Amino acid sequence: MDNLNFLLQGFQIVFSLQNLAATLLGCILGLIIGAMPGIGSLAGCALLLPLTYKFNPTTAIIMLGGLYYSNMYGGAFSAILFNIPGDTPAIMTTLDGYPMATKKKRPGQALSISNISSFVGGLIGMVILTFTGPVLANVGLSFGPVEMTALLLFAMTSIGWLVGENPVKGLMLTLFGMLVASMGMDTLSGSPRYDFGNVYLLGGVPFTPFVIGLVGFSQVIMLMEQRNIAPQLVADKLTLRDSMLSKNEAKRLVMPSIRGGLLGTFVGVLPGAGATAASIMSYSAQKYFKSEEPLGTGAVEGIAACESANNGAAAGAFAPLLALGIPGSGTGAVLLGGLMLWGLNPGPLLFKNSPDFAWGLIASLFLANFIALTVSWGVIPFLIKILSVPTKLLIPCITVVCIVGSYSTSNSMYGVIVMFISGILGYIMQKFDYSYAPLLLAFVLSPMLESNMRKAFIISRGSVRIFLEKPISLAFIIAIACIALFPIVRYFLIKAGLMKKKTAK
Repeated sequence: MDNLNFLLQGFQIVFSLQNLAATLLGCILGLIIGAMPGIGSLAGCALLLPLTYKFNPTTAIIMLGGLYYSNMYGGAFSAILFNIPGDTPAIMTTLDGYPMATKKKRPGQALSISNISSFVGGLIGMVILTFTGPVLANVGLSFGPVEMTALLLFAMTSIGWLVGENPVKGLMLTLFGMLVASMGMDTLSGSPRYDFGNVYLLGGVPFTPFVIGLVGFSQVIMLMEQRNIAPQLVADKLTLRDSMLSKNEAKRLVMPSIRGGLLGTFVGVLPGAGATAASIMSYSAQKYFKSEEPLGTGAVEGIAACESANNGAAAGAFAPLLALGIPGSGTGAVLLGGLMLWGLNPGPLLFKNSPDFAWGLIASLFLANFIALTVSWGVIPFLIKILSVPTKLLIPCITVVCIVGSYSTSNSMYGVIVMFISGILGYIMQKFDYSYAPLLLAFVLSPMLESNMRKAFIISRGSVRIFLEKPISLAFIIAIACIALFPIVRYFLIKAGLMKKKTAK
């Protein structure tokens, strides 16, 4: 009850005119920045940090917190409409959001599902943060390099075998994604790897241009084959009423949103994991649960699982930041730097020494969740009109977005070249019916996996027994073995007539 009283005091702080305006401004900026590929919450908070120096610390962190949180909403806009994730956590949203918007011609419903599940996931994360924030932060500390290695191996095994419906294809693409991610300087020894004598490759393959090309520009190439086709949607039918969900769709998104919110909050607390890893793991976990439609074809459950997870992770990331002073992501590091510049020391004493600040920030997240939902829903009619633009006019517009987003991350044409090459790669993969998801997600998780695995081996002096001696890592190792053996067991069960083979819907 004490926490609830503190939260109510936090709302009294937030509802002052200055803090209310800061929350609203942060939410609107976060939605805009999230929808613009190549910027993201990290760059957004870093660029706006100097503008907050004249604010009092509470108002400043409230604005930046609102920006960071609402960025998770905005990232889904371009992911659903253009197949270009506005921010990295929205990568998974493209898998089902874009097919629902284009192939099923239901962009309004796709955006509504994204908004509602984001709200549910974020709300779950905030409730957990309110009542168990410091406790959850201490749980996150139990995940050292050994446990993180096992967790990431579990995630990558799920991706390789489950996201790629064909296990062989999924495994091949996962390994290829790990190979691409290993290009550049070794993070521990500093030696170059797979640079081929090119100075640009010493820095590795930049993430954002690679993602924009593989997911977004490959779609531009596909659209070029259909440039004379009439618009897929009719503008006068795109209303907010048409974007409402049916009772069945609303029912279908409830459980994936709750599971995603819980899993996302937990992953958000882990050091270095972040919202991207949360959305990946939640989407992979959804494969184990029933969906009315196959994931990857525009399923309600697919959108709900990843969108709720990344918003839950965004809320959960504040637990270690405030209670322990440990940032869970790059954006968290920027916020931590801001706290120190304002003379605040995050840690267990923050809630005692500066309760107005800590609980004002937590209360502002609840308010930001409602504001982001309202604004996101209100702009749906304007957003989905984009898809009524003729394909031959849409192609140059999306191409410009891809080029600007790729250039802005590297400030050179190197990023644009990477985007073009990965776009061609993505187009070829689509032509031969290879899902880009295993490759892309292995590319995201491989650097974290390599770093944690090498630290674990340094701790154990090269012994693999350390993974079996830790209870958490042992549990994940057992789960990995079950996933790897499942296709083999299923094959023999089908052959023996004890299991029916799934047929495509």
